[in-house]
Amino acid sequence: MSFLLSRTMLNPENSDMFTPRSVLAAFGTGFAPAKVAVSSPAAAAQSQSHLAGASPMQQSAVSEAVRGGGLLVVAQWDAKQGEADKVADILRGFVPLAQGEPGVKLFLIGQGKDNPTQFLFYELFADDAAFAAHQASDHFKTLIAGEALPRLAKRERAQYVLL
Repeated sequence: MSFLLSRTMLNPENSDMFTPRSVLAAFGTGFAPAKVAVSSPAAAAQSQSHLAGASPMQQSAVSEAVRGGGLLVVAQWDAKQGEADKVADILRGFVPLAQGEPGVKLFLIGQGKDNPTQFLFYELFADDAAFAAHQASDHFKTLIAGEALPRLAKRERAQYVLL
């Protein structure tokens, strides 16, 4: 499954920046009200509207994924000029392998709709050990470290603990 996200969908106030809340809202299906604190009543209402629009199956899947907390990793990549298609191909092969790893609760990668050189990763691991195992896997070493990273102009990552 491929998720296409534009920067303005993620944070319309500043289209050059992703925020944890904007990522959660863009991937939708009620992450924010389920486990992430929101900073204002308006933000809570907006998050609730995402939950209200989700199907019962989506709500159940999200609730199950976040049950028990975990380590949330959000990353953004910018591919070098002329490399976006190759990076996307590498990631299409990588996603199913990562999604099948023990301790991976949720693993999504989106490619920018308006800027296809940009990739957004949204990964939820059971714990730090699952994240370490992910990075030590053969497919991570081969596809990500060996093939994808050399094609990037920029790579940023941040880690969060679910509330």
